Amino acid sequence: MSKKTPLDRRGFLKIAGRYGYTSALLAVAGTVGPLTLEGVGTAAAATAADRDKKPLKTLKFGASGFNEQNLKIQESGQLWFAKRLEEASDGALQIEFIGSNAICNQLDCVKKTQQGIVDLFTASTQNSAGSAPYYNVLDFAYMFPSRAAQHHFFYHPKSEQLLREPMRRLHNIQFLYTHCELRGLMMGKKFADAPTITSIDELAGTKNRVTGTQLGRIAMQLMELNPVPIAWEETLDGLKQGLIDGAETWMGAAAYANMSPVLSQAVDLRFFCGTEHTAMNNKTFESLPADLQDVVMETSFEAQQYTQREQERALVEVVGAVDNPPAGTVFGDNGVRVATLSDEEIHKAEQMCSPEYRPAEWEQWRERLNKMSGGLDVYQEIYDIAREISKDTEVASVEARRWWQG
Repeated sequence: MSKKTPLDRRGFLKIAGRYGYTSALLAVAGTVGPLTLEGVGTAAAATAADRDKKPLKTLKFGASGFNEQNLKIQESGQLWFAKRLEEASDGALQIEFIGSNAICNQLDCVKKTQQGIVDLFTASTQNSAGSAPYYNVLDFAYMFPSRAAQHHFFYHPKSEQLLREPMRRLHNIQFLYTHCELRGLMMGKKFADAPTITSIDELAGTKNRVTGTQLGRIAMQLMELNPVPIAWEETLDGLKQGLIDGAETWMGAAAYANMSPVLSQAVDLRFFCGTEHTAMNNKTFESLPADLQDVVMETSFEAQQYTQREQERALVEVVGAVDNPPAGTVFGDNGVRVATLSDEEIHKAEQMCSPEYRPAEWEQWRERLNKMSGGLDVYQEIYDIAREISKDTEVASVEARRWWQG
């Protein structure tokens, strides 16, 4: 039996040069088990042959960060979605996937989608909020009590009125689906020798990277976490050099961005959304024939279910986002401790920073977003929807609903 060659960067680029970058990436995404040069090469040849049809429409898909090396760490479904879209449209739609920040990054993918430079993009809603402010509607502190509550909202028919319609109207963005995590603080090596953090008070005065969301900064300021705006691509260097004590992000993102070697503790504050979403230029969407619009929506619905299932598995089995991360997980192998705060400590943090307890600090943004929505009290509406299910509901138990059908 011949020995298989492990897939490395050079091998991947060789395959991509022969069969095309997207076909090579789709082959990696579809491979079960170890990635080998021979296995991925064979899969890429078959994928390229399957895709060898003249499409009605080729869609450029800009993805910040994602490449063949981190696809299995955060299961936010982009390549699964791309492949399924081609299959479901019987080749009428073909996706040109451009990852690794090659065409856009976390902060400007949304802008390039609005401009039509790319048709589809993936980035966090928080980093996209700088160019499309209505995304801030997801980022009120402690609006979502759990990942299950997030999924419940994104499947909810009212998400159309509260999120998706204003995004189309105001920003030319068709919000398709998203992965769901909640943000905490990823602490650098300064905390390596410190006891595992158990209280929000232990973090007071630290200096931490914050995303593009304006609302995240409000919460961090109220918790005395000194938000420092640093581009996602520069966060790793900031932690390495000790310019910041920690970074506000979610655990899956910390793992896929190779941040773990410079981390010591992942503090599970769960204080606002971490949503790596996929969206589309709305004019492009509306230019598609009605049957292909249906394909895009149905595939988005399937992709939401994919992330609901696969990201929960990856958090445990791949990232190690659990107490005492085991060997063989990203956190376990890098010595990153997960600091799980008690319900009492989470409630204390909520009292420090949420609109429920500090309404005056949020009033200006609430009024602005309410006007943008057309007069709805969007924070209260989403807050209430997030509590339609019990706090201890498992993510897997959340009912999948076609949000656009009412």
